[in-house]
Amino acid sequence: MANVSAQVLEKLPFHLFALLSFLSFIIIFYSWLYTKKNRLPSPRKLPIIGNLHQLGPLPHRSLASLSRKHGDLMLLHLGSKPTLVVSSANAAEEIMKTHDAVFANRPSSQLAYILIYDCRVGKYGEYWRKLKSICVLHMLSNKKVQSFRKIREEEVSIMVKSIQKSPLSVPVNLSDSIKVFVNDVVSRVAFERYCNLNGQCNMTVIRNLLK
Repeated sequence: MANVSAQVLEKLPFHLFALLSFLSFIIIFYSWLYTKKNRLPSPRKLPIIGNLHQLGPLPHRSLASLSRKHGDLMLLHLGSKPTLVVSSANAAEEIMKTHDAVFANRPSSQLAYILIYDCRVGKYGEYWRKLKSICVLHMLSNKKVQSFRKIREEEVSIMVKSIQKSPLSVPVNLSDSIKVFVNDVVSRVAFERYCNLNGQCNMTVIRNLLK
């Protein structure tokens, strides 16, 4: 009797391991089956980088080509981040108008909270709606926008003169010019001074504003 009990105890770890392995296989299989059944069309991805290698130097053309193959709604993995790509006006209307509240939330990020105090990536809700109302009524109203007209006109004049001074033999990078223009307009409106693209500005003022 003692020998039989000893043999059972010796075999118990093996049987337990086999049972756990079988149950794990069943769970993983059904999870994979359910995911495959309900997931969106998606091109094959690579480990770690996902579908980044398929975007190439012209992402807009690559996305258009992929959408022709996989449809108007397509799932891409940008690194480890799953990203929904919408490639038709009807699908975009469904997401941005019909079901906008469902898609309004952004993934929470501790880094974003630390750097910009959840200012741009806050969760959709009553707090966010109040902030939006304040921005629309007090910061972006027609009267307020018109009050900054002189600043916009001055910056447009500066940008045009900068383009005119460029040598005729050298192509003008309009993207850089517009980037500088937008930066200068926003910094003058928000801080009443220039904050260049290298970050030379009163950071204390910026931090207090974000808080």
